[in-house]
Amino acid sequence: MPDKISPPRDLSPVVDRLNAEFTGVHDPATVTRCVDAARQGALDVTGRATADLVERIARQHLQVLALAFAERR
Repeated sequence: MPDKISPPRDLSPVVDRLNAEFTGVHDPATVTRCVDAARQGALDVTGRATADLVERIARQHLQVLALAFAERR
């Protein structure tokens, strides 16, 4: 697995916002992978991946992931 994952250039602001929001909860690589997965999911389901849609999907996934990790502790 590569050490650094780069989001598509047009989604860099989304990654930056989510990294700021989830600092101390998820590492930047997790946020980037989640944004990439959200983008791919949006493309598969709707045929489009606008930055707003990708951000909403990724945020929800990151929130659920944080809850799952919190329950394990």
